[in-house]
Amino acid sequence: MSPDPAEAHEAAHKTASETASEAFETAEGREKARPLSSARVLDVDPLLDDPKTRIVVCCGSGGVGKTTTAAALGLRAAERGRKVVVLTIDPARRLAQSMGIDSLDNVPRRVKGTEGDGELHAMMLDMKRTFDEVVEAHADPERAAAILANPFYQSLSAGFAGTQEYMAMEKLGQLRARDEWDLIVVDTPPSRSALDFLDAPKRLGSFLDGRLIRLLTAPAKLGGRAGMAFLNVGMSMMTGTLGKLLGGQLLKDVQTFVAAMDTTFGGFRTRADATYKLLQAPGTAFLVVAAPERDALREAAYFVERLAAEKMPLVGLVLNRVHGSGAAGLSAERALAAAENLADLRIVDQGDGKAGLRNSPDTYGSSRPPVSDAATDATASEDGSPADAERPVDRLTAGLLRLHADRMQLLAREQRTRDRFTARHPEVAVVEVPALPGDVHDLTGLRDIGTLLAAGAQAASGE
Repeated sequence: MSPDPAEAHEAAHKTASETASEAFETAEGREKARPLSSARVLDVDPLLDDPKTRIVVCCGSGGVGKTTTAAALGLRAAERGRKVVVLTIDPARRLAQSMGIDSLDNVPRRVKGTEGDGELHAMMLDMKRTFDEVVEAHADPERAAAILANPFYQSLSAGFAGTQEYMAMEKLGQLRARDEWDLIVVDTPPSRSALDFLDAPKRLGSFLDGRLIRLLTAPAKLGGRAGMAFLNVGMSMMTGTLGKLLGGQLLKDVQTFVAAMDTTFGGFRTRADATYKLLQAPGTAFLVVAAPERDALREAAYFVERLAAEKMPLVGLVLNRVHGSGAAGLSAERALAAAENLADLRIVDQGDGKAGLRNSPDTYGSSRPPVSDAATDATASEDGSPADAERPVDRLTAGLLRLHADRMQLLAREQRTRDRFTARHPEVAVVEVPALPGDVHDLTGLRDIGTLLAAGAQAASGE
């Protein structure tokens, strides 16, 4: 005897619903993503608590949460008792906003609202102001005033390629030399620019060392049109900035600039070398920040390899915005199959399906009289048949199952991407931070990020 289609619908609906509900129930509380396949997990708290850790440099590609990570690490270190300053050279104002500061500038500002015995300060690099400070610190007042007013210097300090990164290194060196903070957290520009963070001191130091100064003074000694041509050829190889400085005043400006800076240039190279060595020192820790996406992790891998080549102390990778699911036991395939099953059942429950039900062999010999169309329609309109009542639930369940399938496919892609990175760099410790539903815009949000950073290691250790 054939089963009753209505009963078959109910059984199939129950099966599909139970498939989803059972998976959600058995996976309850598992909101985090699957654990990393890598055996090495980064524990940030010992790093932040270690008094020997004096500088943490956060680097990575754009849009991966690098600035937020730097601020969260700074806040967590401060609330664990350290005196911290966070330096950002990212032009965005997210750091100031998240810390409740109207604006950041070249002077560290105390952040209010922190907990614990430590202190948190924050600042945003002012590239030109830092260059001005260097000049003022290494020249007498009269000579410093002449340099700051010089058009050639103004163009150099505002637009020379690598000046921002070099001045970030200068500021880092200044902060470290003051020995006022237990920990300096540096937020760098996006990854390819962050490589300039390593290269800029060498480039700008070479530009400003004594040998190049002699090259710049050579046109003045030659004089005339030939000297100007020599200057243009030489400088065109150095930077496109000088292309903006046209006219007969150019040579005079360069001569005045060189004459005023002749005792200052050598210090740039010396300080650049000292800061570079500071980045290689044991008290410095580089953290690469990435998202579980192919391009971001490719950049991260490139930066990991570059740090190794430069002998910079890399401590690990922060993998931000990792997606998870509380129903990881329900695969994408099972979810899609259940959704399609519910969709197929709705076809059976249409009007023609009911007509077929009246003429089906199961009605012959039955003690129940056939139901007329009018009676059926009346019942459906007045009371609603069980199938009609369940259709909205079916549609909602099928939609949720499809959304879940999309989510599981995303998780699978992220896992494959992470596995490729960890297979390529098994020596790199990794900590994951789950994706949050919204942006971080205050200290509470930064505190939550810090807790999640620490929770990654705790979860791996089973605590």
